[in-house]
Amino acid sequence: MGIVILAGKGDKLMAGYNTASKEEREKVNVKRLRLLLGGFMLLLGLVFGLLVEQGSTKSVMGFGAITLVLAFVVIALANSWAMKK
Repeated sequence: MGIVILAGKGDKLMAGYNTASKEEREKVNVKRLRLLLGGFMLLLGLVFGLLVEQGSTKSVMGFGAITLVLAFVVIALANSWAMKK
C-alpha cells in the first residue's frame, strides 16, 4: 500500500483526505501527505517483517508500541508539515 500511495495512485486510500471537501483538500500539500503516509506504511511493513521473524509475544507487543509511537508522529506531521501555508 505504501508503494501505491508513493506512486500517486492511492489518494482515495488516504483516510480523511478522500472524504474531505474540495475546500479542505486545497489546504493540504498532497505530495507531502503522500510521502508521509507512504513512508509510514513502508516503515510499518519493514518493522512488522522484522518482528514477525522473531515469532514471540514480545515482538507482537513491540510492534504495537512502535506503531502507536509512529502513528502519533505521523498525525503531528500531517497536521503541520503536510499543510499548505
